[in-house]
Amino acid sequence: MLKRFLAFSVLSLLAACAPKRIPGTDIVDNSDTRAILAVMEEYRTALEARDAQAIQKLVSPSFQDDGGTPNDPSDDLTAQNLVPYLERVFPRIQGPRIELNIRRIQVGDGVAAAIYYWNASWRMPSLHSRPMKESELEQMVLRKEDGTWKILTGI
Repeated sequence: MLKRFLAFSVLSLLAACAPKRIPGTDIVDNSDTRAILAVMEEYRTALEARDAQAIQKLVSPSFQDDGGTPNDPSDDLTAQNLVPYLERVFPRIQGPRIELNIRRIQVGDGVAAAIYYWNASWRMPSLHSRPMKESELEQMVLRKEDGTWKILTGI
């Protein structure tokens, strides 16, 4: 009986020392991960609203994205050309629906990486008559700038 009690006590102590997780995830629950999740949700909402200005507010002045083609700079996005690019693309897209399933967030010294699964659907009548879909595992890199997490790459 005493052995069971001691084993239970040790397990209870170990469980109490484990980091608190955001419910339904394996993501450590702290102010940084909560703030990063909030930025990602704002990004998702801005995409669905087709709001280029809202997305611009979420990115760092150092933002750069290679568009998935590291050897082709013609489709690279920066903080400077992001809004004009989005303002050209958004009017052609109808009914975007975006789901972001954040799998992991690793926070370092002022920099973080969020691994997320992207599931999107939309209509683009000028290109195709049927709805379009895309799913992909992505990584978003963020940096803490003046106390706020900003996107460096990965949109």
